[in-house]
Amino acid sequence: MTKVRDIDARGTQHCETSALGVLLRHQGLDLSEPMLFGLGSGLSFIYWDGKNMGFPFLGGRVRPFDLTRNLAARLGLDLVVQETTSPRRAWENVAALIDAGHPVGLQLDSYHLDYFGSKVHFGGHVAAMYGYDDHDAYLVDTDQQGGAVSTSLTSLAQARAARGPMTARHRSFTLTVPGNPPSPDGRIVPAITACAGAFLDPPIANLGHRGIQKAGKLVPAWLQRTDDPRRDLPQAAMLMEKAGTGGALFRNLYRDFLAECVQVLDSDHLRTGHRLYSEAAILWTEAAALITKAGESGDAQCLEQAGTVLCELSRVEREAMEALSRLGGEPRRSSSARG
Repeated sequence: MTKVRDIDARGTQHCETSALGVLLRHQGLDLSEPMLFGLGSGLSFIYWDGKNMGFPFLGGRVRPFDLTRNLAARLGLDLVVQETTSPRRAWENVAALIDAGHPVGLQLDSYHLDYFGSKVHFGGHVAAMYGYDDHDAYLVDTDQQGGAVSTSLTSLAQARAARGPMTARHRSFTLTVPGNPPSPDGRIVPAITACAGAFLDPPIANLGHRGIQKAGKLVPAWLQRTDDPRRDLPQAAMLMEKAGTGGALFRNLYRDFLAECVQVLDSDHLRTGHRLYSEAAILWTEAAALITKAGESGDAQCLEQAGTVLCELSRVEREAMEALSRLGGEPRRSSSARG
């Protein structure tokens, strides 16, 4: 058996930030999960309803692995990514790093992992691997999935080789913290303003605040969009609340990130953004509950109410991001400067 020493597998909520935390803590950089999510400009929104999809999907974050790239660039981390079409080479890439004492991030299709209770294909899942033996791989996943877990080498190979939406070619990656890393506190404003800019000016109407507004108009018709509302509507709501989002479609994580930032920076714009995202988090959970109720009862009025909540969310989040976008124009003041 080969295992990397001193792995900190603390409870986390979202898969990509969970893996990032493992890799960075192993090198002595310990940031909270909300801070990792926020510094990676992870918040977004997409209303996704492709021709081959059985039911629409509401997503609340940037595309898989964009958060990792953003965080690495913002903190000056050395991100090394390996991809290959060869299963043999893919295993050699990972085993060599673990043999040398380094945990490795992996992008996987969670459907194939032994420890996953919910068998749904998701090719953008990320976990940190820290060991292996002749039969199993040892991973750190979210608290919901068990934290420090194991899966057979066969299932791991299937999860890494899977093809389909959001999958990667046996992607593995490492992060190296430089000897004199920039202070995370100094990267807060660029991370927030970049996130706000993308959210306020999306390239298509399915994204950002425009996407939430579109969802508000389309969700009321969801009972006609499915032949099994008792299955599809509660599942859509579950993905918003419990599928590694931290609750409220990642808004709880972003709210908590902004709360940490308020302790560092003295800014009225930042406090406004935090207040509005606290409100948004409550509204997202309310919308998910209404969608679940509509699926269980068949009551179209619940979806009408959910649509109204989503239209309100579009306004709340737009106003929050407008306030946060102004951070770049403020003089820098630490919270300790308050009188």
